[in-house]
Amino acid sequence: QVQLVESGGGVVQAGGSLRLSCVVSGDASLISGMGWYRQAPGKERELVVFGIDYGGTKYADSVKGRFTISRDTAKNTLELQMNSLKPEDTAVYFCVAHAIQFYWGRGTQVTVSS
Repeated sequence: QVQLVESGGGVVQAGGSLRLSCVVSGDASLISGMGWYRQAPGKERELVVFGIDYGGTKYADSVKGRFTISRDTAKNTLELQMNSLKPEDTAVYFCVAHAIQFYWGRGTQVTVSS
């Protein structure tokens, strides 16, 4: 079992920055990949970024060059630095981990005002 808790969401003006954090607990040693998804009102959940251990990292085209994922396995944390935010980035952001199966956090709201 893996538990994920996100934090760092909030309201920011367009062009601003936010840093999301995800704290991992449980069987973190089983994790083979982690990332972030988001879901905007009335839309399906979509990939933001996902990285596989000893493999590549995939960013959605819409966030390339603006968002950066980082992981600290010693501290069991995953972070998402979001720069140059746009109103279309408004969504609930979910931390996700793959450890035999996929585990999801409850999400943190990000609102970007124009």
